[in-house]
Amino acid sequence: MLDSVVSLSDFLSECISGLFESSDLPPLVLELIDFSIRLSIIIVISLLVFWITRRLLLHYGIKLISKTKNIYDDYLVDRRVLHRISHLIPALVIFHLATLLLDIYPIGGRIIHTIAVIYVVGVAYFTVSGLLNVLEDIYNTRPYSTSRPIKSYVQLLKIILFCITAILLIAYLFNVKVTGIFTGLGAMAAVLMLIFKDSILGFVASIQLSVNKMVRVGDWISMPGYNADGDVLEITLNTVKVQNWDKTITTIPTYALVSSPFMNWRGMHESGGRRIKRSINIDMRSVKFCTPEMLEKYKLIHHLKDYIVEREAEIERYNQENNIDSSVKVNGRRMTNLGVFRKYLENYCRRHPLLNQDMTMLIRHLQPTEKGLPIEVYTFSASTKWADYEGVQADIFDHILAVIPEFDLKVFQEPSGADLQDAISGLGSILIKEN
Repeated sequence: MLDSVVSLSDFLSECISGLFESSDLPPLVLELIDFSIRLSIIIVISLLVFWITRRLLLHYGIKLISKTKNIYDDYLVDRRVLHRISHLIPALVIFHLATLLLDIYPIGGRIIHTIAVIYVVGVAYFTVSGLLNVLEDIYNTRPYSTSRPIKSYVQLLKIILFCITAILLIAYLFNVKVTGIFTGLGAMAAVLMLIFKDSILGFVASIQLSVNKMVRVGDWISMPGYNADGDVLEITLNTVKVQNWDKTITTIPTYALVSSPFMNWRGMHESGGRRIKRSINIDMRSVKFCTPEMLEKYKLIHHLKDYIVEREAEIERYNQENNIDSSVKVNGRRMTNLGVFRKYLENYCRRHPLLNQDMTMLIRHLQPTEKGLPIEVYTFSASTKWADYEGVQADIFDHILAVIPEFDLKVFQEPSGADLQDAISGLGSILIKEN
C-alpha cells in the first residue's frame, strides 16, 4: 500500500515536472511545486483515512456499543475516547507518509515530520487520558468506590503521563537524550518541588485520607476554619469540594484535612440515630410537693398511672418504716410535680415511635441559673435525615410546652413588652380604685 502511494507520488511529480521543463522556472520553484504535490497527496490520503476511521468508529462503533447490554463500553462514548482514536490513525498515516514522501526535502520534510510527531504524541496523550477517565467511571460504579475513591490517583497518573509526554516531545524537538533531560530535572529538583508542592502534599494527604478512611465522597463534614459545613462532592489530588447547606461550594486543600481538625458526621449516619439535646427552662417558683388531689389527677394520665401507684406504695412503705411524721411536708419522702413531669417525659420518649430506643435516652436537670431550672431532653431520633430530625424534635417540644401547665409548672420566660404593658395597666387600675 505504502509502495503504491510512493510510486503514485513519484509519477505525479515527474508528470508535472515534465510540463514545466520547457518553461524557464527556477529550480527552487520546481522543487516547491514538487513538494506541494507530495504534501497534497499526504493531506488527501490522511483526510480519506480520517473519514473512513470516523465512519467506522463513530457511526458503526457507537451503534454497536448502544446495542450491547454492557454499560461499561458506553463510557468510551461519554468520554469521547473513540473520537480521539479517530484522530490517532490519520496522525500515524501523516507520520509515515511524511517519512516516505518528503525525505528528499530536509527542511520541509523535517517541519512536516515534526508537526506529525507532535500531533501523534498529543492525540495519544489525550486518548490515554480519556481511557483513564473511563477506568475511573467504571470503578465509580462499584459500591466501595464512595469509601475508597481513586480520583486523586487518576489525576496523579495524568500528571505523570503529561510529564512523560512533555519530556518525549522536548527530547525530540531539541534532539537531546531523555537521560540528559532527567539529569537536568534532578538539578532542578528544588524548583520542581516548589512548583509541585501542592500536588505532592495533596497526593500524600489523599493516601492518608483513603487508608485511614477519614473522609469519603458523600460525607457530611464541618470545618469552621474554611467555612465548610456540608456534603463532600469530590476529592481530587489538590482539593476537596464541599457543598454547604446554603448550596455554596467551599474548596479545601486536601492536605488541610490531615493537618487541621474537622468533624465528620458519617458516624451519625451509620449509627442510625441523630442526637436531640435541647432543654426547656422551668420557673423554679412553680415547683412544689404533690397533693393527693394532684396525684389522683396524674393517675388519669396514661404514661403515669403505673408509676404513680408504684411510687406511692414505695414512699408510703419508706415513711412507715422510718416513723415519718407526714403532717410536716419536709419530713420523709414525697413526690414533686417536677419529678412526676420528668418521669412523664421519660415514658413519653420511651414510647415515641420516631425515637431510637436502642440509644441513650435521658431526661435530666442541668445547673439552675437566673433563667430558671433547665430540664434537658437527651435522646436520638430514629432517622438521620435533617427534615425528619427537625420534625421529631419540634414535635417533642411542642408537646412539652402544651403539657407543662397540666403539672402546675410554668416555663420561665423573660418579661416582654406585653408583660410590662399588662403590669402598668394593672397598676393604673389599682391607683384609680384607690382614688
